[in-house]
Amino acid sequence: MSRIGVIEKNSATVEQAELLEAIEAKLGMIPNFLKVFANSPSALRAFLGLHSISEEGSLDPQTRERIALAVAQQNACQYCVSAHTAIGRKAGLSGSEIEANRAGTSEDAKAASAVKFARALVEHNGEVTNAELQEVRDSGFSDSDVVEIITHVGMNVLTNILGKASRVKIDFPSVDLELSH
Repeated sequence: MSRIGVIEKNSATVEQAELLEAIEAKLGMIPNFLKVFANSPSALRAFLGLHSISEEGSLDPQTRERIALAVAQQNACQYCVSAHTAIGRKAGLSGSEIEANRAGTSEDAKAASAVKFARALVEHNGEVTNAELQEVRDSGFSDSDVVEIITHVGMNVLTNILGKASRVKIDFPSVDLELSH
């Protein structure tokens, strides 16, 4: 049971219902964490605006999901690990790649540097070293890409916090936070 109300379309205000219907039309479903966000239409609109980077940014869908998995695992958000495991699979990530991402790396060398950088951003609250920044650049990421990695980290930290604070019911196949070894 979510500790913060979950807004359903049938009990939503007109504004909430319009936002939820737009999400459903796009995704085919309304993830529970967005139903929590819908308590504040302003917050939901802000999140959806930030989330638009997932469709127009320079990072490929697999790298975006790798970052989301790494950050969700690092922040121990079971909802987000579960959601991004399902989304990552749809984006073409293998089970072993998802495990690697959750452990803070990747089977792909360039993606591994993005995941490592994302984890460093979370661990040090943005205070990354010159060497960490140079490593991600040396692996082929431009300053534009670096800004997008930072934005994805921030967006995922936001959803991790919302997921954990609300204890929203997981509406994806549930994944245990314990990593298999």
